[in-house]
Amino acid sequence: MPLLKEPHPPPRAPPPWILPSLFAAFNVVLLLVFSSLFFAFPCRWLAQNGEWVFPIVTGPLFVFAFFSLVSLNFSDPGILHQGSNEQGPMTVHVVWVNHRAFRLQWCQKCCFHRPPRTYHCPLCNICVEDFDHHCKWVNNCIGHRNFRLFMLLVLSLCLHLGAVLITCLIFLLRTTQQPLYIDKVVAIVVAVAAAGFLVPLSLLLLIQALSVSAAERSCEGKCRYLQGYNPFDHGCVSNWYLTICAPLGPKYMAKAVWLQRVVEADWVPEQNLHFPTCPSALSHPVLPGPGSSHQPQPPALHKPVKAPPGSGEAEAVLELHTGLGLPLPREAPG
Repeated sequence: MPLLKEPHPPPRAPPPWILPSLFAAFNVVLLLVFSSLFFAFPCRWLAQNGEWVFPIVTGPLFVFAFFSLVSLNFSDPGILHQGSNEQGPMTVHVVWVNHRAFRLQWCQKCCFHRPPRTYHCPLCNICVEDFDHHCKWVNNCIGHRNFRLFMLLVLSLCLHLGAVLITCLIFLLRTTQQPLYIDKVVAIVVAVAAAGFLVPLSLLLLIQALSVSAAERSCEGKCRYLQGYNPFDHGCVSNWYLTICAPLGPKYMAKAVWLQRVVEADWVPEQNLHFPTCPSALSHPVLPGPGSSHQPQPPALHKPVKAPPGSGEAEAVLELHTGLGLPLPREAPG
């Protein structure tokens, strides 16, 4: 009886986070390689000839840019952790920002109502507070808690690349009478690379500075509202203070734990039990008419099931600050 070969299982595709993570790691290595070439050849030649000002200036700028890049890779953009299983999309929440009402949108992936200017990043599969954009160069979202670090990284890279470019040009001018050798070749390569990265980074820094001055976000584009003003705009000086200098406040996880302990150590409030929790399985509920005797029930208590840390903290804080409102005729951004 002939033996049959067992079918081989299809090759597994790599996880979707591997390539973006490798690209972010490649950018860190790229900065290390070009900076090492710069310090090993043109900068070393200038220092050996008594011009120590160049390594003294470019050295701290490189350290500043490198640690900013690494820190941004592992920074928290302001993640709003997934809501609890007891929350439902049928409850309408409204908040007021500078005399403007915003209806909080329901996130189908994270299962909670998103605050204004909070968006769900499809690449990271998280909701980020005050979301600006997803930066593929660091494989991280840019939001409320790391936007100032992002601005610091762009500024430090512009300063470092500008200093490297000027140093290489001065080195090439000092060695014009000498034949072409390894130091000059490396200086030319590093100068071209520095100029190639400096131009787009300078434009990015200018665009981000204008956005901060107008209290706009990259994902929103030009803010356009029905009343013709941006409710998040508090003036140029206040916008810069709120973005760069204002305290970030505690993370949502710590505050949610405190909110749950107010009720009891092992009990949390449960609401909207008559609504399904899975967004894909939702059906339109029957709303009570004017003569209906349906009365809202007070929140019951239940013992929480085992869930990942941070489950429900975003919605708990949201309930504390917003409360229940009425639906609006249109859906505001966020």
